[in-house]
Amino acid sequence: MRLKAIAATLVLAMSTTAANAEVVRLTAAAMVDVESGELVASPALLIEDGVIVATGAEARDAEAPDREVDLGDATILPGLIDMHVHLTSRSDIHGYRQLAVSDVRATISGVAAAEKTLLAGFTTVRNVGASAYSDVALRDAIAEGEIPGPRMIVSGPPIGITGGHCSDDNLLPAQYDSTGEGVADGPWAARAMVRKNRKFGADLIKTCSTGGVLSKGTKVGAPQYSLEELSALVEEAHSHGMKVASHAHGTEGILNALKAGVDTIEHASFIDDKGIALARRNGTYLSMDIYVTEFILGEGEAAGILPESLAKERTVGQTQRRNFERAHDAGVKMVYGTDAGVYPHGQNARQLSRMARFGMTSAEALQAATVNAAEALGMGGEVGTLRKGASADIIAVSGNPLEDLTLLEEVTFVMKEGVVYKQD
Repeated sequence: MRLKAIAATLVLAMSTTAANAEVVRLTAAAMVDVESGELVASPALLIEDGVIVATGAEARDAEAPDREVDLGDATILPGLIDMHVHLTSRSDIHGYRQLAVSDVRATISGVAAAEKTLLAGFTTVRNVGASAYSDVALRDAIAEGEIPGPRMIVSGPPIGITGGHCSDDNLLPAQYDSTGEGVADGPWAARAMVRKNRKFGADLIKTCSTGGVLSKGTKVGAPQYSLEELSALVEEAHSHGMKVASHAHGTEGILNALKAGVDTIEHASFIDDKGIALARRNGTYLSMDIYVTEFILGEGEAAGILPESLAKERTVGQTQRRNFERAHDAGVKMVYGTDAGVYPHGQNARQLSRMARFGMTSAEALQAATVNAAEALGMGGEVGTLRKGASADIIAVSGNPLEDLTLLEEVTFVMKEGVVYKQD
């Protein structure tokens, strides 16, 4: 299976230009209309230059295309979107093991992770945190057709406080005088880091307004950055047309990020009623990674995750899942974010069934990974949908995913921008 997928990827990627120039009609037994949440029988899509140019009867009645792709009894749906990945991180390298990995080596790992992610049916991802602008390089290599991978929206190095989660290097003792590249203390320093990330190619800004599970020496619920600092960072980012994603587990840090006007809250583990109400009022999206706790507590120790991090996760996982259900019931906007890279790339779809287990319908879980995510990216109508004018990002499964979301853990067909990368 693996060799077949690689061979298909190489052959089809080399013919990208030819494929995009073709007019292709794609048919299948059924389609999930993610916008309505309903199953549509006998769909047809007409694709030209990587874009869907007609659907339904218009596509079926069009004159003979250059190529017909009939997926038989499969069910098609839009390529999925993961709003929180770390493609240059590896699930088997945590804690002190990370000190042995160079930025160059991490980028090479990202090449492999990008292919796995695409073949798993995720045609768009938001990479929220990578050192040395390695995610910028990875994004550009994919966009230029050098390597296969999903469409990437990238943040570059996360921005935060001295000694903070995501911004600083807390593994080495003081004698090494090591400071993380994302450290920026004070409002003007935060603004300067936003400008620097923009200069070197970032699409969005990632910051951390609380401590984290996997960082040494940070308290998971403790606030990081004052409201003044966060407000300056967000104002600067928005002035450049860049959205802001804020890592925030703790209650106070979540409120600070919401008051500052961030666009998405990552994790949101200890969000309270006030935070839920403010997120709903602001229209802020929550990206809650409710699957990853299973990997951290089940396999994290063997992967090098520090004992203090395992202890922190034990306080976070179940609370986060309860608050996921509460936020959903309150009508807060939700998107699909997994933290892939903490756990193995290519397993991104495992969270879908957990979202249904903790309060969502199957249709709502799929909407979080398609239309909702696209809107949060500012790409509504371009990705995450199979309507006319959207990118031809199409995946397929055997069966009805509205009845069984675990089907999406084994996709049988992947097309991105009109190019087929996988077809079983």
